[in-house]
Amino acid sequence: MAEKTVPMLPCVTVQPIVDFYTALGFEATFLQKSPYAYAVVERGAVELHFFGMKRYDPAESISGCYVFTDEVDTLHAAFRAGLKAAYGKIPSRGLPRIGPVKDMSYGVRQFLMTDPAGNCIRVGQQISEDQRHRPVPKETFARALHIADLFVDAKQDLPGAAKVIDHALGLEDERPAPAQHLRLLVLRGDIAQRLGDDALAGRLLGQAAAIALPAEERESARDALVRLEELRGSRAPRG
Repeated sequence: MAEKTVPMLPCVTVQPIVDFYTALGFEATFLQKSPYAYAVVERGAVELHFFGMKRYDPAESISGCYVFTDEVDTLHAAFRAGLKAAYGKIPSRGLPRIGPVKDMSYGVRQFLMTDPAGNCIRVGQQISEDQRHRPVPKETFARALHIADLFVDAKQDLPGAAKVIDHALGLEDERPAPAQHLRLLVLRGDIAQRLGDDALAGRLLGQAAAIALPAEERESARDALVRLEELRGSRAPRG
């Protein structure tokens, strides 16, 4: 027989979970409220189960799962569109939220999404046969970006990542290349916004937008440029 693994994830109540995943294009294939809360959502081959816990605190959640796909960028765009339609905006902080898609140093291109119950769903596409962590670069700013990315997307340690970037940006005897500078500013601005420091986020993103990248460096900063546009668009005043 063919085996299949299905994650079972906690939540306080199942209806907000069902609403969230329905917005992403999932179908609720099972919904039970008694004798205990339980729900199943499915999207293609992806199946997630949820069970209710009255004493569960989503803010303290450490649960989640990894979803592998062959079209991570397409799925990211579809999820963002679904969330915007359901919530009126694309949530980037608090619960729920969705992060940017980016290439990681361990051979995957991924994004992180956190549902209303605090479950972190990592969605990734393999882009290298080598799934091991790459060695930490020796060059100062490449090293800072490498470590900060791991802190944000592997450990979800935003203050730790902010400390690494602030140290790199504060150096007076070394300066990053334009593409590195832009990536550092965008990532730090993203962190500031997620931590609720909107004033700092605005300043950092404004500095990033003012950087004129040479044509040969734009490809290496492609994801940062897309994220910069997303973040600045989410800050635009609404009439």
